[in-house]
Amino acid sequence: MGTMIPGAAHLARLRQLRRAKDVMDRDWAEPLDLDAVASHAGYSRYHFIRAFKAVYGSTPGQYLTGRRVERAEELLRTANLSVTEICTLVGFSSLGSFSARFKQRTGLTPSEYRSRHAGRGAALIPGCYALLWSGGFPGRGGPPGGGERNS
Repeated sequence: MGTMIPGAAHLARLRQLRRAKDVMDRDWAEPLDLDAVASHAGYSRYHFIRAFKAVYGSTPGQYLTGRRVERAEELLRTANLSVTEICTLVGFSSLGSFSARFKQRTGLTPSEYRSRHAGRGAALIPGCYALLWSGGFPGRGGPPGGGERNS
C-alpha cells in the first residue's frame, strides 16, 4: 500500500474523532469514561481532549453536557416527570450540577424552562410512559450508568 498524503491523514483522524463522538451521541446518559471514549478514536486521553476541542469547538465533557441538557429540555417540555427524575435520566448524578449547567446553557432553571415551554402543541407524556421508554432509572433495571463525569 502507498503512504498517506497529508489530506488523507487528516481525514483518517477526523474519522477517528467521529467514531468517538458517535459513542458519546449513542451513550449520552451513561457516565463518561474518557479513556474508553478516547480509545475509540485511537488517542490518549489528553491528546483526545485537545483534538476533539480543535475539531468540534468544545471538550468532550462540554459536548456531552450539551447533549444531556438538550435531552432534558425535551423531557421538560414533553414528559410529566419531576426535575429530579429528569436529572437522573439524562445522566447527571447531582441535581445541583444539573440545575447549574442547565441554567448556564439555557438561561433558565429547569423549573422555569418547564413553566415557559411545557406542553406547547402536545399533551404531556405521563411519567410512567417516559420512564418505560427510556428504560427506567439506572441501577433499577434500566440502562447502565447515570452518573456524570466531567472532562
